[in-house]
Amino acid sequence: MDATPLLIVDAANVVGSRPNGWWRDRAGATARLRDSLVPVAASGVAPELPPPVEVVLVVEGAARNVAPVPGVRVVAADRSGDDAVVDLVAAAPQRRRVVVTADRELRERVRERGAEVYGPRWLTDRDAHPRESH
Repeated sequence: MDATPLLIVDAANVVGSRPNGWWRDRAGATARLRDSLVPVAASGVAPELPPPVEVVLVVEGAARNVAPVPGVRVVAADRSGDDAVVDLVAAAPQRRRVVVTADRELRERVRERGAEVYGPRWLTDRDAHPRESH
């Protein structure tokens, strides 16, 4: 069993959760999200997800060509991004799997396969709202 938790981020859903003009440049917004995730691999998301963490960003559509960077693996969805997230969860049954999305249907699909789910703000607002350590 791999003790390193797997953090799977639904890029389209997380990018789309903030009205900051992302629709003008989906690939650029996704690349900025990817870059913001780099520190998560080493620092986790306190207190719920201690480090180290394997970070996977699932991309689709106009963001399909966003490249991986050290600390963040990028998976380009062959079909829908939701299906790719479910496939990643299903492929790692012996690991702790944490999915970040606000998509209700996707949340249910991954919970049925044993994943934990958090909404986009849990991840994107971590710097704006530091959590207390327990």
